[in-house]
Amino acid sequence: MKRIVFGESVQGASHKRVDKECQDSFKKIEFDDGTVIMAIADGHGSKSCPYSKSGSSIAVNVFCKVMDEFHTSYAENLEMLLTYLNREGDTKVAQAVDAEWKRRVLKAHTNHKREVPFTEDGEKNKVEIYKQYGSTLVGLMITPIFIFAFQLGDGDISFVDNNGFDHPLEDEKILGVETHSLSKIDSWKKVVSAVRRRDESEGLPYMLMLSTDGFANSYKNADEFQKTCVDYFGMIRQYGAEAVAVNLKDWLSETSAMGCGDDITVLIAYYSDDSKLENEADANG
Repeated sequence: MKRIVFGESVQGASHKRVDKECQDSFKKIEFDDGTVIMAIADGHGSKSCPYSKSGSSIAVNVFCKVMDEFHTSYAENLEMLLTYLNREGDTKVAQAVDAEWKRRVLKAHTNHKREVPFTEDGEKNKVEIYKQYGSTLVGLMITPIFIFAFQLGDGDISFVDNNGFDHPLEDEKILGVETHSLSKIDSWKKVVSAVRRRDESEGLPYMLMLSTDGFANSYKNADEFQKTCVDYFGMIRQYGAEAVAVNLKDWLSETSAMGCGDDITVLIAYYSDDSKLENEADANG
């Protein structure tokens, strides 16, 4: 079995026009046992969130760190990890991510000597500091026996195979432009998570994709977005993941320009059957 994980973040077309940096971040970790941890985050980018790029960067690093620690603890018993995440994913895991993100935000704010707001009682106003770094967070842990999906705020987790498109996790959609945020007190309570048992060699080839809301929002409806995800899967099958990876940045920039103008991040894990690729190469040789 062959696995390739790749992604890109692009500055939105509307952000380019006003010279506003991309607020998205992504990170991936791959382990020798085949486990992959991957995360994307979308900083809010509003006037009240001047450091949301830092917030999104902290978010993906925190998710990968927290999940890395769980993987290390349960590396010899993934079945036990599956049970734990199924039971505690939207509580203990979410609390760990929430607490570590807030700890790092306060540390970053202090290290950069940024202005510290105070409450009427003269205490450091942590709530106002968190708000300045506001970000969403979407993540996956893909192991040889299960997939763990984690989401706080908008964005999409997509699964595509030869049978079509599926959502491993249905997020709680919010009407309007507001989204759940790591910056909120007890943000962990808004986390949704799911565990899906799946052998990594089952139903090859398949693709798992994380994308910030700028991707889906660039299409006129959910059907068009899902069709595009299926098209990406088809292009990887036809031309290879490496070819798609090389072109991804340009394609996402074009999508933003033709669509909503927002920043876009896409992170893909593609799994295929090595033996089939070799057989096809022999047949074509």
